[in-house]
Amino acid sequence: MSVIILLLIASITVACLFLAAFIWSVKNGQYEDEESPPLRMLFDDTPLTPKEK
Repeated sequence: MSVIILLLIASITVACLFLAAFIWSVKNGQYEDEESPPLRMLFDDTPLTPKEK
């Protein structure tokens, strides 16, 4: 029975750490840019030369 309590405390602690990390990232603006990531995959970084095509 004590192992279950220990695992329950450990899982709640890990969940709280992940929640705190998520809230911190939202407050620091990690998820503000919603437009460019879907568009970024449509364009190549460097244009291909005739040899590479």
